Amino acid sequence: MSNLTTALSPPFGRLLTAMVTPFDEYGEVDFELAAQLAKHLVREGSDGIVVCGTTGESPTLSWKEQHDLFRTVRNAVPHEVHILAGTGSNSTAEAIEATCEAASLGADGALIVVPYYNKPPQEGLEAHFRAISNSAPELPLMLYNIPGRTGCSLSPNTVSRLMDCSNIVSFKAASGTLDEVTQLRMKCGSRLAVYSGDDGLLLPMLAVGAVGVVSVASHIVGPCLKAIIESYLSGRVSRALEYHEQLQPLFKALFATTNPIPVKAALELSGWPVGSPRSPLFRLNTQMKDELSKILSDLPKH
Repeated sequence: MSNLTTALSPPFGRLLTAMVTPFDEYGEVDFELAAQLAKHLVREGSDGIVVCGTTGESPTLSWKEQHDLFRTVRNAVPHEVHILAGTGSNSTAEAIEATCEAASLGADGALIVVPYYNKPPQEGLEAHFRAISNSAPELPLMLYNIPGRTGCSLSPNTVSRLMDCSNIVSFKAASGTLDEVTQLRMKCGSRLAVYSGDDGLLLPMLAVGAVGVVSVASHIVGPCLKAIIESYLSGRVSRALEYHEQLQPLFKALFATTNPIPVKAALELSGWPVGSPRSPLFRLNTQMKDELSKILSDLPKH
């Protein structure tokens, strides 16, 4: 296990939280609460925080809100905590502008989702990511493949052609398949650090070469997720499996409807008044909230 740990070096740590964006009762970003939540996530084991990703409701945040939120989180946590900014767009020019701005604001990296809605071919995807990489060559990048949201999938072959871009260092795998990790490992080697984009697949993805997770559930069970990773890497697979199985009800509940609706409800139930999602998303319905409350009460203690 020690050789595996050394070979698969994680550029941003092993447990990253895709942080929600708190809103106040008027639907405005609650920057003070965002700072408090970021500090809490670090105390609970997060090595890094992704700001303004899908879970952070980036589609409904203005650019000013995103920049102010990034500054708030960066200033709230110690320098050694990795802060990544979600800078993806289905416009290459817009993604370049956002990524360059993230670099100027002191980001440790950028999470760049596959372009959504316009469904470019693989040649277009390669050109898109290459242009972004060239625009901010000193900023480490994490490519993000989530075809269920984008309607388009970045193939491992295309990723392999992008490996001559030295700042493309990681990949968030959220296609829902273990084969994606295997193919990326086979075609790109250990220089590309693959992170699970699905909490429920963290343990099996570790087994096929992932280095960690970009997590939603870590808002609620950060220490348990950290325990899965550390237990697996130290050879205590049965302990990792125990946590994996115990947390499955939570993992499923947090994606029973569109993310981040359930995790915001879970945070509210846990004493974090992060507010409802912005329209067109909506608050969790009463039945699902009651079910989620029961799951939270039955969670294992770390």
